[in-house]
Amino acid sequence: MKSLKLCDTTLRDGEQAAGVSFTRAEKLEIARLLSECGVEQAEIGIPAMGVREQEDIAAIAALGLPMKLMTWNRALKSDIDKAWATGVNWCHISIPSSEVQLRGKLGLSPAEGLVKLLHAVEYARGLGMEVSVGMEDSSRADMDFLVELINTLYKEGGIRWFRYADTVSAHHPGQMAQRVSTLLGAVPADVELEVHCHNDFGLAVANTLSGIAAGATWASTTVAGIGERTGNAAMEEVALAWRYLYGGRSAIRAELLGRIADVVIRASGRNIGDSKPIVGKLAFTHESGIHVDGLVKDRETYQTFNPAEVGREHLFVLGKHSGTGGVAHVLGKRGIEADPETAARLLVRVREYAETSKGNVPESLLLEWLLEEQQQAQNAV
Repeated sequence: MKSLKLCDTTLRDGEQAAGVSFTRAEKLEIARLLSECGVEQAEIGIPAMGVREQEDIAAIAALGLPMKLMTWNRALKSDIDKAWATGVNWCHISIPSSEVQLRGKLGLSPAEGLVKLLHAVEYARGLGMEVSVGMEDSSRADMDFLVELINTLYKEGGIRWFRYADTVSAHHPGQMAQRVSTLLGAVPADVELEVHCHNDFGLAVANTLSGIAAGATWASTTVAGIGERTGNAAMEEVALAWRYLYGGRSAIRAELLGRIADVVIRASGRNIGDSKPIVGKLAFTHESGIHVDGLVKDRETYQTFNPAEVGREHLFVLGKHSGTGGVAHVLGKRGIEADPETAARLLVRVREYAETSKGNVPESLLLEWLLEEQQQAQNAV
């Protein structure tokens, strides 16, 4: 299976999430960690936003990271000039590709949009910049127009990298695979297609994987899936699913995924949910007696991969669905061995507490109950 390449946009589309604003120090830390994680390319900002954004982008560029950097720009000379001034040589130029967006946002026909894009690409190339092209709202664009756009920009602009953007989550995985396959079959073989998916229907990761499996080269992701509206495809989910479900490869250092997720989540000021796959607080937490019993005997019974691989660990908690094995395990971590009868009595109290409090039992409380049980046993003697 082919190798997956990641173009991460945490510092651009991720920061576009409502209410998210990274400080320069946070941006620098995130950029370093993305590079350390093995991300090949990162989209790090929008120069047209203003001087402060331009200075942040320049500061990231000054780090001299081995990871390639790009900026996001509209098909405007003024945007491109600002991008060039940051010192980042890779200029990503985006324009709507669906008729509804071309006419609704820019008042242009598809033909006029293509001319505008070509002029912008020629201008950026004239400055000596590397250029990739983003086809906003690709999923609602006419396929013939997408083919024409890529072939024209390839032939006349020398562009090989294009972003297929499912901007409004208009695809399911089957459609994504069909569209990517059809598009790649109608353009030069050395065109590199990137899939950029949003998560309005919870399908960003599935659509991204489907696009890559259908022939796309690059996956556009954000750490923990933060981004516009309901977010983007989560880097950690795409990377691990590609490895374990598709048998593919990537340069991602999985052991750093938990660390970078913690940094990004903290910097975003958002709560991504305890049950977030791969990096969520409860991703490897077990309460069920059946699961705990199986995992204690053999970790492969209830895991696809070892949580240590992503900097996490299993956590067994006590609650309504626990069994005596769970009670014994928690006590065993403290070097305490409870006989089966005591464990059974403690389990009754665990379940009563869980139902009443609608929460898990703190280990400290279990130890208090154990002490009470022991005292009662001594008094009965």
